[in-house]
Amino acid sequence: MSGAGRAKILMDMHSLSTDKILVFDSLESTNITAKEMAASGACHGTVVIAERQSAGKGRMGRAFFSPPGCGIYMSVVLCPDLLGFGTPSLVTALAAVCVCESIEQMCGKEPRIKWVNDIFLDGKKICGILTEAVTNPGGRIERVVLGVGVNFSTPETDFPPNLQQTAGSIFPNGNPPVTRPQFAADIINRIIKPPEPPSTATMLGKYKKRMMMLGSRITVSGTGEAFEATAVDIDDAGRLIVKTDRGDIIKLTSGDISIREGLNIL
Repeated sequence: MSGAGRAKILMDMHSLSTDKILVFDSLESTNITAKEMAASGACHGTVVIAERQSAGKGRMGRAFFSPPGCGIYMSVVLCPDLLGFGTPSLVTALAAVCVCESIEQMCGKEPRIKWVNDIFLDGKKICGILTEAVTNPGGRIERVVLGVGVNFSTPETDFPPNLQQTAGSIFPNGNPPVTRPQFAADIINRIIKPPEPPSTATMLGKYKKRMMMLGSRITVSGTGEAFEATAVDIDDAGRLIVKTDRGDIIKLTSGDISIREGLNIL
């Protein structure tokens, strides 16, 4: 990206609560670059943004479609000790809440969260979140790299055929009321410098309020043999509590969830 292009983005992000921002025309993955920076000691609040990604990363090795000009692809380096709660596993939930609040307040729409890291609007996935830890030689988590990919104004027909039934964007028909940099800045500010430090209870309350599967019949896969259950609750560590047909209570830390009643989610 030219110097003028970077300057325009930074000008549109003038309200950002950090000056540690790097903007690229293209990256393989913002998370890869941010992880390299975190391993070299990048400080809390360092932001990496790309106009496009050639190999955007999703959960479980999946790719994230990242065309130029219509999405927000960014990663933020975070120090868990500075987030207001001491559980790194809750970073994904925090990011999901922040993205939802930005959509609600800046875009006037009502997204929903699919555990653990996807955000949906009008039945389609519009955002993916990928959290990766950076540890020291002793195994202690020193940094967390939070990747956020938002389909902001991607037209429906621009998605690959295999994604058109499941992927969407906030403004598929264009004409958003805010710019992509302004929207990105609002998300980043909510994560690294919220109006008031979020307590675990408050943040999880907001997370559960927007959860789309609680109380629903679901299929759980990706953790061994697939099984059906009912989604019951979210615990204080962000784990999904499910009740199997045999009455067993299981706390999930990972896995793929499909909602059996009504909408099936990939």
